[in-house]
Amino acid sequence: MAASVDDDIEFDNQDYYSLLNVRKEATLEELKASYRRLCMLYHPDKHRDPELKSQAEQLFNQVHQAYEVLSDAHSRAIYDLFGKKGLEVEGWEVVERKRTPAEIREEYERLQREREERRLQQRTNPKGTISVGVDATDLFDRYDEDFEEMPGGGFPHIEINKMHISQSIEAPLTNTDTAMLSGSLSTHNGSGGGNINMTIRRVMSAKGWGEMEFGAGDILGPLIGLKVFRNITPRCFLTAQCGLQFSPRGLRPSCSLMTARHLDQNTMGYLQWRWGPNSAMTTSLVRDTKSSHFTLALQLGVPLSYLMMSYQYKFQDEDQTKVKGSVKSGWFGTVVEYGAERKISRHSVLSATVSIGVPQGVTLKIKLARASQTYLFPVHLTDQLLPSAVFYATVGPLLMYMVIHRLIIIPYSQAQKEQELELQRKSSATDIAKKKQEAESAVLLMQESVRRIIEAEESKMGLIILNAWYGKFVSDTSQKQEKAKVIDVTVPLQCLVKDSKLILTEASKAGLPGFYDPCVGEEKSLKLLYQFRGVMHQVISADTEPLRIPKQSHRIESES
Repeated sequence: MAASVDDDIEFDNQDYYSLLNVRKEATLEELKASYRRLCMLYHPDKHRDPELKSQAEQLFNQVHQAYEVLSDAHSRAIYDLFGKKGLEVEGWEVVERKRTPAEIREEYERLQREREERRLQQRTNPKGTISVGVDATDLFDRYDEDFEEMPGGGFPHIEINKMHISQSIEAPLTNTDTAMLSGSLSTHNGSGGGNINMTIRRVMSAKGWGEMEFGAGDILGPLIGLKVFRNITPRCFLTAQCGLQFSPRGLRPSCSLMTARHLDQNTMGYLQWRWGPNSAMTTSLVRDTKSSHFTLALQLGVPLSYLMMSYQYKFQDEDQTKVKGSVKSGWFGTVVEYGAERKISRHSVLSATVSIGVPQGVTLKIKLARASQTYLFPVHLTDQLLPSAVFYATVGPLLMYMVIHRLIIIPYSQAQKEQELELQRKSSATDIAKKKQEAESAVLLMQESVRRIIEAEESKMGLIILNAWYGKFVSDTSQKQEKAKVIDVTVPLQCLVKDSKLILTEASKAGLPGFYDPCVGEEKSLKLLYQFRGVMHQVISADTEPLRIPKQSHRIESES
């Protein structure tokens, strides 16, 4: 849960510590002193001009909000752990005030879980599958003399001989109960049917759940089923299922039992017993690692018994490419399959598999998975083992993918990336423009206070900020073509001078009053030229580096 909590946290650009120019360990007295000073600077009643008054009110409210959060120990602890996002979580007002960060994190995680549960209740989690079977055996099994006698002879006959459509949705009823509704329609060579199922699932504890299924269809008749899942140990679980089908031929009971165990970190062992119309005993071994997936299964049953082995290799590339192969042999014959899978967009995965079997023949299976929807296109090419069919089933999809990838996928992906970058640039530009306007407003409000501070400092030969620049400086000769991105912060820094001293904390200086970030995401620094006791000083400080001036080491030695 902790990981999901951390992923959900988004810190706001505005840093309360930086806004008040105090350390993260600042005492309440330090917070009060900084708050009073900024209130005197930004108080709306000090400005008669309507525009300045409005700007002062906005800045005053920001300072007041920062002080309210940091001066309250409970709110400050939440802010230190989760930022402003943490303060926006509903429920803190009814939570007992905790003393330690660990207890606060525990409460935050609880509130997050409650929020996720409320979100869950609003979801239906739709899932669907569309399968279209294509009979293309005339491409390879045709007889030329028959085609010559038919109208339009010479063209192979390709048809859709079967279709299957299924859809399901989920509707959370309570925190522990979920209702699932699913339905399907199928047709094969002109005849078909459909069914509808409703399932109620209840999570009984952290170790198990149970579900009841009710179904009806126009072929097999009504169905009642019960399924139970239970964790026996941390490394072993058990699933039991039983059902009763009311078919035209009478009652057809069925039952199955499956147990699984973690053999090591990446390996699972399964043992399943099934009794009913297709009784069988199946045992399998599955090993899944970062780079491969291996399955070995043996089934003994009536009417199907088989031995199956499959292997999948996972390339560690951006497109999550996978190649796979399998061999399955039993009473029905032998089937060899090989194929590949690749991610073609953010939410879409495309795969192609060639199935070669005796006596099944050669079939090409194309699958497109997009989000929670799956589209299947099994194309049956021949009932015989023809090398030409195997060749075209292998090479055809590769050539087609290369063409589609070059002409459609790559341009589409590039267009999407450019669109996202443009949106990011617009969002960043809008944010910078807003922060810039706030900073300029703050500088206008500081003018009178800065004038008084300069007069006071000049009278005692104190600290005068002559020039101050903040942002990204370009000094390397190899980067001359790159434009510097800096802003003038002379007035804001002079406004922070007190008793001939300027102290900046380790927080980012972009949050200081009168500052803004001119180059988001890039390294920044502060360049200062100041005068103290009639002597010139200069210093360059990193963005998050604490700074205290005046300092003897900043002194500019005069040339004799």
